[in-house]
Amino acid sequence: MNPVNPAASPRRDARRNHERLLAEARVLFAERGIDAPLDELATRAGVGAGTVYRHFPTRDALVRELYDLGVGDLRDLAPEILAAETGWRSVELYLERLAAWLANSPYVPMVMRRMAEIDPDYRPGTEFAEPIDGLVARAQAEGSLRADVTAVDLSVLVDMLGSLGQYGGTYLPYWRRQLAIVLDGLRARADLTPLPGAGLDFDSFHDMSHRKGPGSAPEA
Repeated sequence: MNPVNPAASPRRDARRNHERLLAEARVLFAERGIDAPLDELATRAGVGAGTVYRHFPTRDALVRELYDLGVGDLRDLAPEILAAETGWRSVELYLERLAAWLANSPYVPMVMRRMAEIDPDYRPGTEFAEPIDGLVARAQAEGSLRADVTAVDLSVLVDMLGSLGQYGGTYLPYWRRQLAIVLDGLRARADLTPLPGAGLDFDSFHDMSHRKGPGSAPEA
């Protein structure tokens, strides 16, 4: 018989509460914004207010963990995307997987903006710049992706497709219609209209994407 560990059950309970708080915070922030009352989070999670603050002493601590979990989600998606059999398939998977994740996670843009305020020098997303550049170069070298498209162009398209999540779950079964339109526009062919201007660099896009929102005016 295994010896009883009296500390195991409290630890399991604490982990369960932690996961429940994160899950409910995602829903609460999506519904009511990043400044929704944390007392309501406690009610939704079925715990006391003190439990919330034991796990997340400040709202910023909760936001940071949600942000880091999002970055972890992207890291988990990367192997499948980068290991695709062709460069074009990598492009398809990049748009499909990331846009689906974003459409199903409408709280993410708010978390990104708040993290930019909390810790503007914290930029783990920049680790994805080189791999995305690589998949773009691979698809262009095989002649499947139009030559004037950049990695940032693809990232903006992910944002655009992911924003369809604002319509709620009712629209989620249909967003792949827009994905198909976007993919057709990315395919290399002889009769393309050249894209106007130069593409945005990744660092500027990273900063812009973490500032976006109704109150974000362009800098002079």
